[in-house]
Formats: sequence, C-alpha cells, structure tokens
Amino acid sequence: MSSAASLLHFATIVGGPDWYRFFGAGEELARAAERGSAMPGLVTAAIATVLAVWALYAFSAAGLVRRLPLVRTALVCITSVYMLRGLAVIPLLTLKPQLVDSFAIVSSLVVLCYGVTYAVGTWLAWPSLRSHTSLPSI
Repeated sequence: MSSAASLLHFATIVGGPDWYRFFGAGEELARAAERGSAMPGLVTAAIATVLAVWALYAFSAAGLVRRLPLVRTALVCITSVYMLRGLAVIPLLTLKPQLVDSFAIVSSLVVLCYGVTYAVGTWLAWPSLRSHTSLPSI
C-alpha cells in the first residue's frame, strides 16, 4: 500500500496541476505547479520518497527484501503516523467542521486502513523480527 501511495505521488508530479487538485493537495500547490514552481514537485517527491522507504520496511518485515535496521521501531513509528493521520479528522470534525470535506473524510479512512494493516502486519511479524544479534556470554 505504501509503494502504491508512493507511485501515486510521483505520478501526481508528472500529472501536474489537475492531478494536485484531484488528489486534494490544495489549490495553492496546484497554482504553484501551474506557475512552474519547483516547490510542489519537491514536496511531493519528498512525501513519495518517505512512502517508498516505509514500503521497504514492510517488505523487509515480510522477508521480501533484506532485513533493514531497526525494523521493529520503524514499523511501530510508521503504524503510528498512519493511525494518527487517519484519526486526525475526528477532532477536526468537532473543532473546525468547516474544514472537513468529503476528500478529507475519504483520505482519512484510506490512511486509517493503511495504519490498521501495518498494525496487524507488525503484530503478526513481531516474533520473527527479533534482533539477530545476541550478547556474548561472559
């Protein structure tokens, strides 16, 4: 899921202003892209890169790529970010409901699904993710 989100972010850079609007990046980023500013592409590329690294950690935990350092810690942090982002719409609904549109709700639900999936995957893989190193006997 993180790799798909990463690819979608990179595709948005190529797709240009209309893609920024469609995927809810905001009118400011879309207009900046229309003006030829590098800022939207750089911000989106940074997000896409982070998502790609998160995908690598998921693949590492699943045994599809080599073991990455701090895999347990990374998975807990990634899960937390996804869960917090997914749940962030709840206080926003109570504090500033005028800022919440259908895109905010749908994107929050999607990201919450990512978080739940990472949480379940991390929980299931946890025993196999123990450190391979052991302290020497004295």
